[in-house]
Amino acid sequence: MSAYSVSRRALLGAGAGMTAASLLGLRPAAAQQKDIRVFWWGSQERADRTNRAVDAFKKANSGIDAKTEFAGWSDYWPRLATRVAGRNAPDLIQMDYRYMFEYARRGAIVPLDQYLGSALKIEGFDKANLESCSVDGKLFGINLGVNSSCAVYDTAAWEAAGVEPLTFGTSWDEFSAKCAAFAKGNKRRRFYATMDASGHEPAFELWLVQHGKVLYTEAGQLGFDEKDAAGWFKLWADMRKSGGCVPADVQALDKSTLDTSTLTLGYAATAFPHSNQFVGLQQLNKAKLAITAVPVTAGGKPGQYLKPSQMWSVTSDSKSPDIAVKLANYSVVDPEGSKILGVERGVPASAAVRDLLSPTLDEVSRSVVDYIGKLGPYTAKLPPSPPKGAGEVFTVLERVSQEVGFGVSPEEGGKKFVTEAVSILKRG
Repeated sequence: MSAYSVSRRALLGAGAGMTAASLLGLRPAAAQQKDIRVFWWGSQERADRTNRAVDAFKKANSGIDAKTEFAGWSDYWPRLATRVAGRNAPDLIQMDYRYMFEYARRGAIVPLDQYLGSALKIEGFDKANLESCSVDGKLFGINLGVNSSCAVYDTAAWEAAGVEPLTFGTSWDEFSAKCAAFAKGNKRRRFYATMDASGHEPAFELWLVQHGKVLYTEAGQLGFDEKDAAGWFKLWADMRKSGGCVPADVQALDKSTLDTSTLTLGYAATAFPHSNQFVGLQQLNKAKLAITAVPVTAGGKPGQYLKPSQMWSVTSDSKSPDIAVKLANYSVVDPEGSKILGVERGVPASAAVRDLLSPTLDEVSRSVVDYIGKLGPYTAKLPPSPPKGAGEVFTVLERVSQEVGFGVSPEEGGKKFVTEAVSILKRG
C-alpha cells in the first residue's frame, strides 16, 4: 500500500467532517492554545537543526510550548494520513509539492493568506516562491527552501578508479560510459559507480522532459508511453550489465532515507538526491562528496527545475494556528531561526536571509548555494501539479524497476508500469 493511497482515503474521511471554519483556517482567539505539535520528515541532521530552532523560538516566546517529531520520508506520509483520518493531525507539518494539492483540496491544510503581512512576513519571497506553494490561487505552504535534483559523488572513489566524474553537461551516454570505465578501474569489492535510479521518480521525470515528454500532463494524464518507460529501464539495465550500477539486491536496501542510500551504505560512488540533502549526506559520509547536475540528453531539452524543497503547512485540526504560523515565520525569516536551519532544507527563498547566511556558511552549505546558482541553463519550468494517485504511481515505478532489476525485460517492465499507472489515474 502506498503512502499516497493511505493519504487519499484518510483525506476523504477527514474532508467529510470539516466545518466551514476549519476549512478557512479560522478559530476564535479565545479557543487557541499555547502549545503546538510539529511534524516533519528528514534525517537526524535536519532533526537536530529543527529542534534547536524550535528551542530558540520557545525561548524568545515565553509561555509557548512546541512538541516535535520526525520520521523518514516513507514512514512520514502513512503516519500523517492516519492522524488526518483521526482528526488529530499535528499543528504544523512539513509538506511536499506533490502532496500539497491533495491535502489542500481535501481541507486537511488551511490557506494562510490572512496572515500575510502580519504574522507571516514573507514579502521578500519572489512571486515564483509564492506561486509554487499555492493551490487555486491561495497560499497553503511557506517555502522552506529552493532545491533541485542533483548528482552527488564520492570524489576519492572516482579518482581511485581513474575516471573523471560527471559534471555539468555530462550526457547520459557519457555517464554510462564513465560508469563502465569505473567498473574496470575500481578495486573495491561490491562497490559500483552509481546507485540504480530507475525507480527514482525525480530522475525519470527530468529524463522525460529532456526527451520532450512530461511525467503528467495538465489534464492529469500520463505524459509518456510504454516505449519511453522501457527506454528508461533499459538505460539502467545496460549500466547494471556493464557492472557500473549497483545490482537489484543492493538497490533494494535503499529505503528512501539518507542513511540507507547506497552511497551512505558504501555500495555506490554516486547518488541522485535533491540538492538540499547534500548537507545531510555529507554529515553521514566520511568521504568527501561533491555536488553537480544530473546528466543531460544530448541534443535534448533542459530537464531539471527549481522547486520548493519543502513547505510548512498548518493543518485544519490545529487549535493554535496563529502560533503555528508564528513558528513557521520564525524559521524562514527570523535571523536566529534562519541561521540555525541554514541551507539543510534548501537555499532560502528570502534574498535577505541568503545574504545573512552567506558569510556564515561552511564549505558544504556554500556548495549547495553555488550549485543552485549555476543551474539556470539546465532548468525548465515547474511541471504541472501531480494528479490524484500520483503517489501510488510512484510506488509502482519503484516496484517495477526492482522487477526489471531482477530479470524482467525493460520492454515488459515499461508495459506493466504504464498499464498500472493508467489504471490508477483513471480511478482518481
